[in-house]
Amino acid sequence: MRIQLFSGKGGVGKTTTAAATAVAAADQGLSVLSLSTDPAHSLADVYDMKLGDAPELVVKDLWAVQIDSQRRLEENWTEIQQYLLELMNWSGVGGIEAEELTTVPGLDELFALADIKDYADSNQFDLIVVDCAPTADTIRLLSFPDALAWVMDRIFPASRRLARLARPVWNRIPNLPDIADDEVFSMLERLYERLESVRTLLSDHETASVRLVMNADRLVLAESQRLYTYLSLFGYRVDAAIVNKLIPESVEDPYFLGWKESQARCLKEIDASFAPLTVLRSRLFEAEVIGVEALRQYAGELYGDRDPLEVITTDDPIQVRQVGDGFVVSILLPFVGDGEVGVVRKDEQLFVTVGPYKRIMLLPKSLLRRDIVDVAMVRNRLEIRFESVDAETA
Repeated sequence: MRIQLFSGKGGVGKTTTAAATAVAAADQGLSVLSLSTDPAHSLADVYDMKLGDAPELVVKDLWAVQIDSQRRLEENWTEIQQYLLELMNWSGVGGIEAEELTTVPGLDELFALADIKDYADSNQFDLIVVDCAPTADTIRLLSFPDALAWVMDRIFPASRRLARLARPVWNRIPNLPDIADDEVFSMLERLYERLESVRTLLSDHETASVRLVMNADRLVLAESQRLYTYLSLFGYRVDAAIVNKLIPESVEDPYFLGWKESQARCLKEIDASFAPLTVLRSRLFEAEVIGVEALRQYAGELYGDRDPLEVITTDDPIQVRQVGDGFVVSILLPFVGDGEVGVVRKDEQLFVTVGPYKRIMLLPKSLLRRDIVDVAMVRNRLEIRFESVDAETA
């Protein structure tokens, strides 16, 4: 079973490319689910049919679904939110303000993403093609389980113990809401386990990979580069970049001359800067790509003789290798310079910061008794070298 996620800036053709890939795979006789986690769904528009919160048959071997993120939020967060609302009301914050403070931005999209695990566990599909939310939302969603893991491992057990100790005293005070009981903590624990299972699934390089969709446009290119960097930081494999809506060489109208020259310059920069990542290309079609036949034609031109399920680029974003008596943790960080990354080690945890994002990594046992002796960017990878203290002073 394979999972392919398609992400990119809004309007670049991400949904069209994801849907076309799903059609191409179904044409091979594979059982395919085309799934959208983008709150502004357009998958139904691309397939030119009605879609809901349950899979609908598009053509033979191809089903499609637009996840109802609001419904997932209500199923997973309502009881926890109700407890938080009681605390807010007791503290004097009520009404709309309290409801807004207890609604975490993007949480509905995150619960929608968790549906991928359920469909993967069902064993009904050979391929799940995911049309992700636009760039910034994708990064936030895919990085959230990693950050939540740190909270659950470090703060959650202590909070639970503290609640048990404080509950007898707390509940004797008049007018105070009941302190969180084990059921609330159990709900939080189940929520964490569900999101963690999604992270594990999507970071499994044998199962999942991401494809970046972009246009030959400088603003889009800059955002795509950042997306590639942050996805690599959090351990998600990007196996291809897709450049969409290229004006064909056959178009000679002077009106498009400036656009063609600009796209040609940008395309050269994409090829050079994303190397060795494979870059696939697709032309600007004469009309909107809507409906199965149009999607089939688009996929044929995009992939050619290439299998759409192929893991095109196999570079692992995070590697650990032994060098002499020491070890090197190597993290793929394209488009990052030496002064743009921070590395801090706290006991068994490694904190790597790039821009606004921080990755918290649990070090393997082989590194726990070793110190960081060198940190450097080597080409497009962050190399963190660990040596034992005795080896360094010998």
